[in-house]
Amino acid sequence: MVLTRKLGESITIGDEVKITIVDCQGKQVKVGIVAPKHVKVHREEIFEKIQQENIKAAKVSKRALAEVAQNFKKNDIRSNTIWKDTASSCENSIKKENNHDKY
Repeated sequence: MVLTRKLGESITIGDEVKITIVDCQGKQVKVGIVAPKHVKVHREEIFEKIQQENIKAAKVSKRALAEVAQNFKKNDIRSNTIWKDTASSCENSIKKENNHDKY
């Protein structure tokens, strides 16, 4: 969707978000945004960095979980096969990710 707005005009998104054109100078437009605190508002380049960091953090978490599961598997802390299955599942998941990252 593309909308045309003049200086001082606004766009409303849903019931809670309002975007107003505050200033225009050359190729640069300054917008004002009114949104509740629970609505996250970011410039696109910042949002992309946040997404990349979240993906990185998720990968680290999977590896950490795999290490913990592997320790349970090695030490046979529980006779229940759930721990061994979890370790194998995590290891397989990481192997798939590593193979995917190579391409």
